[in-house]
Amino acid sequence: MTTMEPVMGEELRNPANSRSRHSGDRQPCGEGPNVVVILTDDLGWGDLGCYGSEDIRTPHIDALAERGVRMTNWYANAPVCSPTRASLLTGRYPAHAGVEGILGAPRNTTGLPPQETLASALQAAGWTTALYGKWHLGVAPESSPLRHGFDEYFGFRAGCVDYYSHIMYWGNHNPLHDLWEGDEEVWLNGEYLTHAITRRAVDFVENAKAPFFCFVSYNAPHYPMHAPAEAMERYAHLPWDRQVMAAMIGCVDDGVGELVAALARAGRLEDTIIVLTSDNGPSAEERNWLGGEEIAYRGGSAGGLRGHKGSLYEGGIRVPCIWSWPGGLPQGRVCDDPAASMDVAPTVASAVGAPLADLDGVDLGPVLSGGQASTAERPLAWAYDGQAAIRVGKWKYVTNPKDRLGGEREAGGFLHDLERDPAETANASDGHPEVARELAGQLERWETRFRSWRRDHR
Repeated sequence: MTTMEPVMGEELRNPANSRSRHSGDRQPCGEGPNVVVILTDDLGWGDLGCYGSEDIRTPHIDALAERGVRMTNWYANAPVCSPTRASLLTGRYPAHAGVEGILGAPRNTTGLPPQETLASALQAAGWTTALYGKWHLGVAPESSPLRHGFDEYFGFRAGCVDYYSHIMYWGNHNPLHDLWEGDEEVWLNGEYLTHAITRRAVDFVENAKAPFFCFVSYNAPHYPMHAPAEAMERYAHLPWDRQVMAAMIGCVDDGVGELVAALARAGRLEDTIIVLTSDNGPSAEERNWLGGEEIAYRGGSAGGLRGHKGSLYEGGIRVPCIWSWPGGLPQGRVCDDPAASMDVAPTVASAVGAPLADLDGVDLGPVLSGGQASTAERPLAWAYDGQAAIRVGKWKYVTNPKDRLGGEREAGGFLHDLERDPAETANASDGHPEVARELAGQLERWETRFRSWRRDHR
């Protein structure tokens, strides 16, 4: 197994933040970069203008890419919500973090086990921390965001809610209202949730004492497919399924524009690290469809990649990712190095001088800055719902894959050359048997490690 030591390039480190951090003791705030993480929900590889969308206009997100680094081989650590979110916050594989599946909505649902997170590390180092939007790492009080390093929280704890009533009405339970201010339930009936999340985040970045960490966790474009009339009118020329998807993403793009403008007004844009990504690929679940038909929904786009949410094919796990930090990163750069959600925590923690321990992710600082370091040959592995996959360099090996959540698995192992065949249309195992054997062996060793982590969390 190949590993990389997390080392942040000196050109990205702020010496003022190279102080020790003592667990449990908040240190005085020093000069240092603010952090804004923007996480979308079920956003496809092909659903942003800067990633090739021809029918969805995302000028604010595109501008973010122009001011920073656009990743072309960025992966969610899972093809579904909760595990990826756990990886992003802990810097660990889902099995290591203790969350491997989609968590439920009942109010006794526990989630992310107690452990250090990016939020708790920054909180201990003096950063003000806040989360606005989707949590999906446990509904029970002991799993609250406030127990995992966030000073402030507004949003919902389960996997999805109606955008206007903020009620969760899927699953084997009665409808549940799910909107919280800290640990107190609140009601904002009729306010479009994407707008409410943006409003709260903008207020925070304009008024919080620096340095701060603001986690903006949009539920869009996750079902139910709801969008305001004004946003729908922008895309009146599109078929309904694509129209509502475009409108929902457009509202997220508006929110990104408002956040960037707020940072600029506050004089904080130059020294704020902004990361924008998605928790998995686009959903093809029947429940997206409001026409009452049990058919696969195709409103989101994987940009020509095979697979959707729930799949370990590229379309389920390769997602957009943009890093912007005007004061610390190059602008207009495209980075092809493979990387994943679990790399966010070590990269940010290193940049601000608040290191995390026992990580699976790596510090991408040298990679983002265009230095000599590379993650090209680092193994990345996944396991979900009977599927498993590993990528090393241009090669990817996947076992028992399926094309979407709820789909049927295809038994066996499949080798893909992602440079020649990014859409994973052909099994290259027969032509490259030695590569298939090597990756199958590596994947088996990774799965053994995953099983050991599972035992640790029992």
